[in-house]
Amino acid sequence: MVKGKVKVVVTRKLPDSIETRMMELFDVTLNLDDTPMSKAQLIEAVKHADVLVPTVTDDIDSAVLAQAGENLRLIANYGTGVDHIDLSSARQRAITLTNTPDVLTEDTADMTMALILAVPRRVVEGERVLREGKWKGWSPTWMLGNRIHGKRLGIVGMGRIGRAVARRAKGFGLSVHYHNRRRVHGDIETELEATYWESLDQMLARMDIISVNCPHTPATYHLLSARRLKLLRPSAYLVNTARGEVIDENALIRLLKAGDIAGAGLDVFENEPAINPKFLSLDNVTLLPHMGSATVEGRIDMGEKVLINIKTFIDGHTPPDRVIGDVF
Repeated sequence: MVKGKVKVVVTRKLPDSIETRMMELFDVTLNLDDTPMSKAQLIEAVKHADVLVPTVTDDIDSAVLAQAGENLRLIANYGTGVDHIDLSSARQRAITLTNTPDVLTEDTADMTMALILAVPRRVVEGERVLREGKWKGWSPTWMLGNRIHGKRLGIVGMGRIGRAVARRAKGFGLSVHYHNRRRVHGDIETELEATYWESLDQMLARMDIISVNCPHTPATYHLLSARRLKLLRPSAYLVNTARGEVIDENALIRLLKAGDIAGAGLDVFENEPAINPKFLSLDNVTLLPHMGSATVEGRIDMGEKVLINIKTFIDGHTPPDRVIGDVF
């Protein structure tokens, strides 16, 4: 690549300040109307780009990468998760992949905590009653939820976001428990007053609230399967701000409909942007449109990371957020 002449294709609309900087630095093709690219458009992009800047909405699979031109040497993903990119195909074609870790941790943890509070306290249900004009006034037995103080929170995935959720949960008086593929350092457990469960099954059966904070990988697809979801107690709540594919949605819907779990808060879904319509008829589930990282600050910080990764790569150095081997 020749510095200043690098052809960059950005698949979605990014913050204005980031796009302005990209136009100053690169020969950039922007997506000003923010319409998700079709597969044909993605193929056209990888044929001619030196650098591709995709997002979670772009399926960069083996069929797309098979059409990549020889000049495509960097995929600078705008986002942390890279499960929408065929890593094996990228490696085979010697394409470097970067992401934007860390900058979304606090925002996603905030949204997770918002759902942990909102679902047991039936916040969205109450707001809906007001908007529909159905409120008849205060009553001592109406719209009762559940207190979260003193309850047990089980975190599935104690990475950056899981730890940030634990810190917030501790402040709300929750007892923090976690399952992770590897036990975290003892100092972290001490700081968070967190109890480690080697067995996910055993943890699920004993928690009041479950928060899913692990990435989507082949190993975590339907990690919360129909069998595991049945382990949850009827009084338990489930919150997911990670990836929809981690949970068997059809099994979850059956449990919610039957009242076999108390409720759920979901910010992510298996087939986004399509939502299983059966969710929409359930009052005991709070649904959000993948808003976990949607802050002005977070989106700008993501863009800054993308710029740094591209610039570092162009200058012949290893990008700071290079994805190597085991992604997470």
